[in-house]
Amino acid sequence: MSTQSRIEVDEPFVRVDVQTAWKMIADGDVHIIDVREPNEYAEGHIPGVTLVPLNTFLARPREYLPDGHVLFVCAMGQRSAVACEMAAAVGMEHVYNLEGGTTGWAKAGLPIEK
Repeated sequence: MSTQSRIEVDEPFVRVDVQTAWKMIADGDVHIIDVREPNEYAEGHIPGVTLVPLNTFLARPREYLPDGHVLFVCAMGQRSAVACEMAAAVGMEHVYNLEGGTTGWAKAGLPIEK
């Protein structure tokens, strides 16, 4: 009988659900960066986000990173996780990923701007 061991790797960012993100935003504790494409953003986005498409962000991350805490958002949470990894790689310490992305945000009945 063979036993496979699973190696746990700590991520350099925190995954947050929509309710946690809502509280962070309401408290003014976080800058929000939406890494979707402009056409996706135009279809609806979280109020107060800054649009920086993922490829643009990956090319010049320091240009777009604010001081303090930053929450990355995309449609479902995958592209924003990539952005989180990059932000951490260039030295950001307080990085958050919205799990479920804008889709989960909208399904939770939270505000969306167009």
